[in-house]
Amino acid sequence: PHHIWQDMKDVVNDLQEHGYPFELDWLAPFEEFRFPHYGRVKLDNIELELRWAIEPWHVLGEESSSFGTARYVDSSVERLQIKATGLTDGRYVLTCNGRRVPLRNTDRHGEYVGAVRYRAWQPPSALHPRIAPHVPLIFDVIDTWNGKSMGGCSYHVSHPGGRSYDTFPVNSFEAESRRINRFEILSHTQSHDKKIDPPREEPTNEYPHTLDLRRPISS
Repeated sequence: PHHIWQDMKDVVNDLQEHGYPFELDWLAPFEEFRFPHYGRVKLDNIELELRWAIEPWHVLGEESSSFGTARYVDSSVERLQIKATGLTDGRYVLTCNGRRVPLRNTDRHGEYVGAVRYRAWQPPSALHPRIAPHVPLIFDVIDTWNGKSMGGCSYHVSHPGGRSYDTFPVNSFEAESRRINRFEILSHTQSHDKKIDPPREEPTNEYPHTLDLRRPISS
């Protein structure tokens, strides 16, 4: 979402330079609808924000079913963006499920952004069927100078208490409340009695801003 919004700023600036009275604020509701906010946590001077990000869902080949031929869509892989502000360069490391998130600096001082691709659920028809879900996603901010976790947050793709909804949300407010319930600020790694060694950054190659939990840690 961060980089898409930067591209939209360039488009709006180009329109304005050519005489079109178009305002960037007009697109803010569409940004919020397309990239809903998951949650935010503040740790001293550091703030973490989670948002939904775009992840393509692949169309699988045709399969025979009891009703004929079906072509399933693999919607089991999702992606989210995490934005961190107030970080001291070279001191703090952000991890997700014990693996380092490749944060990249934005055009603002102390602001970093990265993404996590993960398996949300395990449908009967999907690509890589032997990869188990990675949820819940547990984020930790590790202070490398002291070897401790300052805190963090966690995100669930369903209700953390195991609740299953029988109906669709009646409006956007109920949908937002369900989404907020999947974000927690207490479930993170505790490190009161032991020192934490921060994990090294993994080679990302094709996606330099994304931690892909589907890929094993390279030795």
